Amino acid sequence: MVNSIKKGKAGEREFAWFLRQHGYDARRGVQHKGTPDSPDVIGLPGFHIEVKRVQQLHLYHALKKATEEAGQNTPIIAHRKNREKWVVILDAEDFLKVVKENEDTKDKKLDSTP
Repeated sequence: MVNSIKKGKAGEREFAWFLRQHGYDARRGVQHKGTPDSPDVIGLPGFHIEVKRVQQLHLYHALKKATEEAGQNTPIIAHRKNREKWVVILDAEDFLKVVKENEDTKDKKLDSTP
């Protein structure tokens, strides 16, 4: 149990570092808010991030937990196995919302081009 808690905290720090390397002011959420329902990592506005640094992910259980805790934010699971890259998992409906927002942003940029 202690090793899994240590590994979980290390995974949260690792994913926060990954986000910082890409320009986001990310840090462990529990350290910031100190409540059980806070996301594992904060720093991506609009997203509730749960980090899973395990070899075998119970995907639907993890996504259900994140969804229950996300409130108005989009729940995502950041997952990495040993010697693998980080992946982000989200519900297909939420994925399409992100795609739509991306398309809307591109359309606005094109409309404002002189």
